[in-house]
Amino acid sequence: MRSSIILLLGAASCLAQSTLVLQNPSDAPLGALSSSQSTDAGQQVPSAIHRLSLKDSETIALKNNPVISVARLNALASQQVEREARSSLWPQTYANLTAVDARDNSRITAGGLNNPIIYTRAAGGATVSQLITDFGHTTNLVSSARLQAKADEQNAAATKQDVLLAVDQAFYNALQAHAVLRVAEQTVASRQLLSDQVSALTASKLKSELDLSFANVNLAQAKLLYLDALNNDKSAMASLSAVLGYSTLENFELVNDVESLPSPPADIDKLIADAFARRPEILALEFESQSAKKLHNAAHDEEFPTISALGAFGDAPVRDDRVYGPYAAVGVNLQIPVFNGFLYSARTREADLRAQAARQRLMDLRNRVSRDVRTSWLAASTAFDRVNVSEQLLAQANQALDLAQTRYKLGLSSIVELSQAQLQQTQAEIGSAQAGYAYRLALSELRYQTTGL
Repeated sequence: MRSSIILLLGAASCLAQSTLVLQNPSDAPLGALSSSQSTDAGQQVPSAIHRLSLKDSETIALKNNPVISVARLNALASQQVEREARSSLWPQTYANLTAVDARDNSRITAGGLNNPIIYTRAAGGATVSQLITDFGHTTNLVSSARLQAKADEQNAAATKQDVLLAVDQAFYNALQAHAVLRVAEQTVASRQLLSDQVSALTASKLKSELDLSFANVNLAQAKLLYLDALNNDKSAMASLSAVLGYSTLENFELVNDVESLPSPPADIDKLIADAFARRPEILALEFESQSAKKLHNAAHDEEFPTISALGAFGDAPVRDDRVYGPYAAVGVNLQIPVFNGFLYSARTREADLRAQAARQRLMDLRNRVSRDVRTSWLAASTAFDRVNVSEQLLAQANQALDLAQTRYKLGLSSIVELSQAQLQQTQAEIGSAQAGYAYRLALSELRYQTTGL
């Protein structure tokens, strides 16, 4: 009888220790995995561990992510298109070197309307042409290219914002996954301790086999939770490494944000106005719409004449006696479009339709941005409320677990009640761990939808 009392006291001590383990999460470094985790995963964890904050992650992604480089290079390429269009406003100069060996009295009698006489000669010269006016066609092309270059710059800025949002999502998902993993580790430890004590009490005929079965089932569920949490943790770290521009899995020690959680903004209308004024996607479409309008004007101006100046000069040091020496000539050419199979009118109509389509896309984007800002604001407000509710739920679940453990220790309840309390406490702790990171991510998404990250 005395040994049974001692064993019962030892079981009560084990229950108390289990409660302490469950209610005091360890402060293990975020991102660092134990050797047992590495063995369970069957993979070798990299030895080098790098401390990484959210700002560090964003800086690395902006430097390494190839998507940002692609967008920046496309924007630089668009600037060269403007130079290409502007080149028509500059003088066009060509150098010519010609050598001809012709038979006496040779004539070209077929192939076109040209000078049929060919003289033996070796000559060099230059030709210069300068556009005087084409009544706005070239200048509108230049303006269209410049506006398109600005649109591509805004597209590059939008790509940068997309990458920053992806970094924030991957970072907070990794923190969230690791928090759940720590809860799973503590749950396995506490339920293993409970299973051991119930097994000892069962061996001493103080508890039934049913209690032991329930304890083992709870332990198996905790191990499954741990395996899922471990997989999610490693997947989250792999996603973070990829978005940072690494081709291999990096081992990071994620630095948690210790700043207090601010409340979401209250004025939704101001957020929508900021989004309309600052979202790079909207600015890009505005520039594209203006570019399409300029392109329409340029297509319309093709129907007007083109006036250009021409000049040529050179010499033929080796020549037939019938070829004169140095030559020079200047002139003005007026080219008037008469009929080209309705090409210019079709181009004008095409450009007008594309300009209308660009304006409609801009209107559609504004509507979608307004919707996205509202939904992001609602999500952030809900996530902020969930933080407080989750903390209250965790406190109540901890209290309920304490009472259930005490009742079970005193033999006033069954293990079913204790198992239910353990499950509720685990769910509450997971929810509390996730709520804070979910709200920080919701704030990042709200900033992305309005003023940018």
